[in-house]
Amino acid sequence: MQIVEIRERTFSIAAPIRNAYIDFRRMTLSLVAVVTDVVRDGRPVVGYGFNSNGRYGQGAMLRERFIPRVLEADPDSLLAPDGANLDPHAVWDAMMTDEKPGGHGERSVAVGTVDMAVWDAVAKIEDKPLFRLLAERYGDGEPDRRVFVYAAGGYYQAGGERALVQEMQGYLRRGYDVVKMKIGGAPPAEDRRRIEAVLGVLGPGQRLAVDANGRFDRDTALAYAEELRGYDLFWYEEPGDPLDYELHAEVAKEYPGPLATGENLFSVQDARNLLRYGGMRPEQDWLQFDCALGYGLVEYLRILEVMREHGWSPRRCVPHGGHQMSLNIAAGLGLGGNESYPDLFQPFGGFPDGVEVEDGHITMPDLPGIGFEGKADLYRHMAELSA
Repeated sequence: MQIVEIRERTFSIAAPIRNAYIDFRRMTLSLVAVVTDVVRDGRPVVGYGFNSNGRYGQGAMLRERFIPRVLEADPDSLLAPDGANLDPHAVWDAMMTDEKPGGHGERSVAVGTVDMAVWDAVAKIEDKPLFRLLAERYGDGEPDRRVFVYAAGGYYQAGGERALVQEMQGYLRRGYDVVKMKIGGAPPAEDRRRIEAVLGVLGPGQRLAVDANGRFDRDTALAYAEELRGYDLFWYEEPGDPLDYELHAEVAKEYPGPLATGENLFSVQDARNLLRYGGMRPEQDWLQFDCALGYGLVEYLRILEVMREHGWSPRRCVPHGGHQMSLNIAAGLGLGGNESYPDLFQPFGGFPDGVEVEDGHITMPDLPGIGFEGKADLYRHMAELSA
């Protein structure tokens, strides 16, 4: 068997929203289709992948570097030892041929996009949901069919506090019990009013997380930490630049509540440095590494191993991105849950059709691969790409 073609296309996921750093009115992503020569039901098996929001489409790097390396590799070198399926680790090695260490920027997004599609194809060839395949290969054999999810939103947008409250009420009605909103894109007094407006609609057991998207300098991060400590938040996310480990360590000393970070760290080396120097507390803080932005699941498995070496449980991981790939990883490898975008960045966010949130959790459906075929509005674009 072999990969016969890899196709890519850039899609707009633009929205009239902003966080503390970026405006999403020009946001794009890359969608790829990895076409194999394995035939099922009269059609070739195709794996699909795309990158998470917040980083733009990677078409140029995909076309010029990473796709050609896979297609030019000896097909046998990309196979598992028994020759019956692809080896995602071997495909990853082919993509990273002639790449120097370091520089974990946008290339990690391109590699992660193809990696997602390869894993989708591998699970489909085995005719298994990816979460079950992962549990069998890398977990304890039994996946978590029920996975915690939280609703990410609360961006700065038209309508102010009233629109923010209505948005959050909508998430709560849909079964979420943890919601997230943005801070750092308005003066502190306005952010305080926005936080208190959302807290005013939360019921018993419902929690709020806030996300500064790495906006703050040291003094501002600490000032917000002092303001936020009285709110009993689910977490305070990315108070400062993701690579400023000293800042994170200072905030961790002063802020008694949970912190969350990691979505903008794209390699095992960066994850290791965060755990060494960032002051993160394994008993209460959260790690948000996103495989679709950080070289894919192959690299994510390495990150999980580094976490174990530093005394962290996979249960402290709740990946960024709101996509079904991380949802499968959470179920298969026993993570703490997954981010969810109920309304934003469609059709790439959300769950397969018919999957509903109950008490802040979803139950994984038995769909081969990642399960994209179960989400009609998304699969329509994927089918067009692979036709």
